[in-house]
Amino acid sequence: MNEPASNAPDLTRRTIIVTGASDGIGAAAARSLTSHGHEVVIVGRSPDKTRAVAAETGAEFHIADFARLDEVRDLARELDQRHERIDVLANNAGGIFGERKKTVDGFELTFQVNHLAPFLLTSLLLPKLIAGRASIIQTSSIGARFSGKIDIDDLDMDRNYSAIRAYMASKLENVLFTRELHRRYHAEGISAAAFHPGNIASGFGAHTQSRLMRLIATNPIFRAVAATPEQGAQQLVWLAEGMPGRDWESGAYYERGKPASRENPQAREARLAEQLWERSAQLVGMANKQP
Repeated sequence: MNEPASNAPDLTRRTIIVTGASDGIGAAAARSLTSHGHEVVIVGRSPDKTRAVAAETGAEFHIADFARLDEVRDLARELDQRHERIDVLANNAGGIFGERKKTVDGFELTFQVNHLAPFLLTSLLLPKLIAGRASIIQTSSIGARFSGKIDIDDLDMDRNYSAIRAYMASKLENVLFTRELHRRYHAEGISAAAFHPGNIASGFGAHTQSRLMRLIATNPIFRAVAATPEQGAQQLVWLAEGMPGRDWESGAYYERGKPASRENPQAREARLAEQLWERSAQLVGMANKQP
């Protein structure tokens, strides 16, 4: 991966929340950010893995399964109570899954874990994020450009589901969420960006039904040329430490440290971004409850 082009990072100590930090690029980002002296708070689904990263880094940790929205609400309450200020929220948690499943909340698993849960967490923390003039970062994917497609009337993919379609749609939702966050709250101090971490050599996607994703996850040739989690985390760290407006542009989607030159046409549909926000707020019970 190319190094992001920027000025030297602002290494003022920040309170940075990283979800999906029990392994992969989330864990790598947590290691890097704590080594730079930041107060890092990690969130993971696996108690054992999350505790291990916390023990290694000295970071505060929280356990939350994004397939359960009650746990996301509990997480937001705990974070709000424990921290007077939040400077960065990195919505990094996500996954690609196998056959279609509904969560206990009644939503398709990929849609909930990759979009609805981070939308809810962000919404619940918005007053504190606005007060801290925070940066909100979404880990997206280049796949959103190639095959992501959103049907606002079928966000759960009751029709035409496949694991890869659901994943790519959720990554496009991450970009649209970023754009709408910027539109609604940048004037109040919020900055938002989404990024593609690169093709990472990890176990991500190894257990999906998608042949392509299984090949990517397990093929030794691909793994030999793919980026490491540490390399994939570089953009997350850069965005977390950088100064919006100087180092990076709020509302943008980044690939290789630069605003993407090509995007899925839907990623630029302002009305779709607004509709996705409104529908998501209704689904998680946050309609008319945001600042």
